[in-house]
Amino acid sequence: MHTVRSKDGTPIAFDRSGSGPALVVVDGALCYRASGPSGPLAALLADRFTVFTYDRRGRGDSGDTKPYAIDREIDDLDALIREAGGSAFVYGISSGAALALEAAHRGLAIPKLALYESPCIVDDTHAPLPADFLTRLNAAVAENRRGDAVKMFLRLVDLPAVALLMMPLLPAWSKLKAVAHTLPYDITIVQENQRGRPFAAGRWAGAAMPTLAMDGSRSPAWMRNGMRALADALPNATFRTLEDQTHMVKAPALAPVLTAFFAG
Repeated sequence: MHTVRSKDGTPIAFDRSGSGPALVVVDGALCYRASGPSGPLAALLADRFTVFTYDRRGRGDSGDTKPYAIDREIDDLDALIREAGGSAFVYGISSGAALALEAAHRGLAIPKLALYESPCIVDDTHAPLPADFLTRLNAAVAENRRGDAVKMFLRLVDLPAVALLMMPLLPAWSKLKAVAHTLPYDITIVQENQRGRPFAAGRWAGAAMPTLAMDGSRSPAWMRNGMRALADALPNATFRTLEDQTHMVKAPALAPVLTAFFAG
């Protein structure tokens, strides 16, 4: 494990593996280096890239300077890119994709960007984010009702009721609760893109680098519609569907696509 200091002094923990051009992986909600898809993906990319996986602030071994702001998370990613040599490819998944896109729009040194299923609600195929959701989620975190916060989030992302009942019985439950306090961070990042409305013209005009926008063929219609709309809204994006994949995309299916895009 290594650490880098963000602009506000927060220590951000990261791992570096492989060799080649720098590639930073940005996790989604509830995920970090020790729990989530970034480790297996990094292992498959390390023969072509120097892969940086990190704990987003508040997770794992990273710090969590208050108050939270999207700007601070963008600074975290910027610190990693500087550590990588001043420029790096970036891949983000779910809320991590939304964060990576916003960072690219604001001018971070990202020559190519890959995004998988940023959770955008742009039509009536899914109800928009409830207006009071972030308030209720913050209340659960403030009252240390970590399990309730995780369940609120899992209901929001349409986890089946049976699976939701089983979650507290699984070994992963303790890991999910350990980072429950960061769920409001993810909602803060994605909420403006979950209103059930099309994107504003030019919303990400600053993200003009080549971008690969991806979805899974088995993902729900609302998410696939959102990613296609996002690809259409970006200045220089290519859209691709990964066959037989869901939101929990498998590293063996994703790694060759990322390799071809970033190395091409």
